[in-house]
Amino acid sequence: MSVLAALDKFKGTATSTELGAAVARAARAAGLDADAIVVSDGGDGLLEVFGGPNQQTGVTGPLGETVAAPWRLDGERAVIESALASGLVLAGGAAGNDPVAATSRGTGELVEAAIRAGATRIVLGVGGSACTDGGLGAVAALSDSVLDALRDRRVTITVCCDVDTRYEDAARVFGPQKGADPDQVAALARRLRDARAALLARFGVDVGAVPGGGAAGGLAGGLAAVGAQLRPGFELAAAESGLPAAVASADLVVTGEGRLDAESFAGKVVGGVVALARAAGTDVVAIVGDLAPGIAVDFPVVSLVDRFGVDRATRDAVACVEIVARELLTAR
Repeated sequence: MSVLAALDKFKGTATSTELGAAVARAARAAGLDADAIVVSDGGDGLLEVFGGPNQQTGVTGPLGETVAAPWRLDGERAVIESALASGLVLAGGAAGNDPVAATSRGTGELVEAAIRAGATRIVLGVGGSACTDGGLGAVAALSDSVLDALRDRRVTITVCCDVDTRYEDAARVFGPQKGADPDQVAALARRLRDARAALLARFGVDVGAVPGGGAAGGLAGGLAAVGAQLRPGFELAAAESGLPAAVASADLVVTGEGRLDAESFAGKVVGGVVALARAAGTDVVAIVGDLAPGIAVDFPVVSLVDRFGVDRATRDAVACVEIVARELLTAR
């Protein structure tokens, strides 16, 4: 039996690469053929899907400090993760973030740097941001020459989204996750309405009508105003990594993510992998950090929290995944 490991990161605890390697070790220990593939829905891990970073640029971090943001340049194609320039982790998580002041400017500075380095095609993942500035920070960082190149399609940006949230809904949907209290959410919503009007007046694009425009606190919509195309991140990453063919050639796929909930089946990795497995007639199981109450699925799922408790599951996720994978695969 051949096993394919295709797990998303467990945010804040383990990467897709680390988790895939753990499952592959467990499979080989059980005497099975195994392979691992890095997966992403357009957020954390997108760079690894495309080969990892080979560039680094100092840019404005989410709270105004300078951060060294890694990115990738392959000929005329650049790959950028906004989380590495404007991410919530860089702001110290929700508790350390200033959700009103947080800016996407660093992401725009990375786009500018990539184009100046010769990129004409940019793949940009927008998951994990600290900001709800509607992309105004990123747009403000772009020079007139870059804006002209985007308008003329001499340079293209593909924004990888994992949500369909509309631009003006970003504050309500994502603000609390970034540390915003109810009053701040209301203020951010007002700012997004003003930003939508400003972008329409300047660029002639109504970002409020763009599905996914609210991703990363409206960063996706702000970039759409200057010519970026928004695409489902999982589909783009899967095509790049050869995931559909790998799933079809395996006998069993092991997938997973940090928390399995309703959103897992709306553009996220687990839902995408399960759909590919079903289409190929390949068995699939999931190992997840935690399982949201009331979630019903028709494939096997093991929760690390249920199996090991919150502390161990969080502190030693990779080892826990390897233990569970070995148990599952030995039983088969």
